[in-house]
Amino acid sequence: MKLRLGTVQFGMDYGIAGQKKPGLEASIACLEYAAANGVMSFDTAEAYGDAEWIVGEFLSRGSASRENLSISTKLLPNSLDGVPSEELEAVIALRLGESLSRLRTSYVDAYLLHSSRYAFRADILKALQSVKEKGLARKVGVSVYDPEEAFACIDSGLVDFMQAPYSIFDRRMKEAGVLDAASAAGVEFDTRSAFIQGLVTMSPSDVPPFLEEAVPILKKLDSIAHETGISRVDLAMGYVAREDAVSALVFGVDSLGQLEEDICAFGRPLPTDVIELMNREFSGISAEVVMPSLWKR
Repeated sequence: MKLRLGTVQFGMDYGIAGQKKPGLEASIACLEYAAANGVMSFDTAEAYGDAEWIVGEFLSRGSASRENLSISTKLLPNSLDGVPSEELEAVIALRLGESLSRLRTSYVDAYLLHSSRYAFRADILKALQSVKEKGLARKVGVSVYDPEEAFACIDSGLVDFMQAPYSIFDRRMKEAGVLDAASAAGVEFDTRSAFIQGLVTMSPSDVPPFLEEAVPILKKLDSIAHETGISRVDLAMGYVAREDAVSALVFGVDSLGQLEEDICAFGRPLPTDVIELMNREFSGISAEVVMPSLWKR
C-alpha cells in the first residue's frame, strides 16, 4: 500500500470545523515535501476549488518528474445529467481536457466519476472508456460511497479503479466483501476518509451538536489511545494501512506539520491486539456518523 495525498484542503475551505485552506506557497510546499519523502501520488478533482490548478502549478515547477508521479482527478459531480448517450464521450473528453489544462499535464493516471450514482449507468461507464483509448487517462473508475455502488462497478467489468471510504469507524466496504471482490477482479482500490474530515482527531468537547452521537465514540478512542500509548493519528492510519487489498490510502492535510505527522504515522504498524481491540469497540457505527454527506449540519 502507498499513500496518496488528497488536495481538497488546498483548493477550498474544508473539514468538519470549516478549516481555511492554506495559501498557494504553503500548498506547494506540502506537495514538494510529500514527493521528496516518498509520497508520489496525488488525488484531486474538478470540484475541489483551485486544487487542480495548484497541482498544475506544482508540476510546472519541476521539483518532481511527472513520469514518477501518479495523479488522479474526477469529473465534476452531476455533469452528465441529461446528456444523451451519444454525446457522453464528447462531454467526458471535454471536461477531462479542461482538467488536464489546469493540471498542466497531457494525461492522468486515473480519471474518476465523482457522482457515485453513475456506477449504475452502463452507458456512462462505457463512454468513460474512451478517455483511456485516447491516452488521456491510464485508468478509469468511480468514487463510491456504499457497497452497492462498489459492487456495481466491479460487476460491470468496465471499471479498473475505485475510491471508497474506509476507517476505524467505517468498515462497511470490508464487511460487505468489497475489498476482496475488488482484489479478485483486479480493480485498484483506494480508500479515503481515514480521518472522516477531521472527526477522528477532534476533541469530544469540540464536536458540533449535529454529531453528538460521535462524542462517546471519540471518548472511547481517547481511552484506547491512553491505554496503548498510541496516538489517534497512528491508530487511524495504521488501521487502514494493514489492508493488503487496498492500493493507496488517500489522506488530506492543511499544513506541513500535519503532513509530516501523517507520513510518520503511516510507517508505524499497529500491534495485532490493538487492531482486534478496535474491531470490537467500533463495530456497527451509524452511517449518519461516518458519512459526511449524511451529516445534518
